[in-house]
Amino acid sequence: MTSPVLSLNEVSLALKGNAGVVEILHGIDLQVAAQETLGLIGPSGSGKSSLLMLMGGLERATSGSVQALGHDLSAMNEDALARFRRHHMGVVFQSFHLIPTMTALENVATPLELAGDRDAFDRAAEELCAVGLEDRLDHYPAQMSGGEQQRVALARAAAPRPDILLADEPTGNLDGANGAAIMDLLFGLRDRHGATLVLVTHAPELAARCDRVVRLADGRISPMNEAAQ
Repeated sequence: MTSPVLSLNEVSLALKGNAGVVEILHGIDLQVAAQETLGLIGPSGSGKSSLLMLMGGLERATSGSVQALGHDLSAMNEDALARFRRHHMGVVFQSFHLIPTMTALENVATPLELAGDRDAFDRAAEELCAVGLEDRLDHYPAQMSGGEQQRVALARAAAPRPDILLADEPTGNLDGANGAAIMDLLFGLRDRHGATLVLVTHAPELAARCDRVVRLADGRISPMNEAAQ
């Protein structure tokens, strides 16, 4: 049997806030197979985004283990985690997180340059063309619509050819037409690069396109999981 790409065992997460320690996740057990598409759904505050951040090593589990591609993320320091993400993961945030002083081409090329790719700008241009932004390469984020900015963010995440693609509410800040276009692009990138895709969403139509759906409630995986139809 093939080892899972992502494996979480008895994972819990507690964060310190102004009112004291807040328990976010409780005893999460979850495995994700190679090239699987997994949707994480549930009400606001159920822990979906926190779970995604743990998968990407952007948050550290309070207890339990998080493994990605056979590597224990909890055993890595911040530099090692950054290198691992650079070579193996792409992350798409709801709020885009583009660098405002860089053009679309520069935003996409930057992670490739950091990884030592000599063809960083050619690869960046290729990915931007793939998401329909061949006429926007030299535009800055402020000169683009929300849908166009999310396309840049998708291109940036996909350009390093990641093994794992994580997306947190990728259509949450977009209108219906732009959201539908981003959904098509997201699954197209998965198909083109053969990545494992995990996404957090409130959109039923996006969850329905996943191979499997996991529902969270109060920081736990709900026993009433539903398979995507």
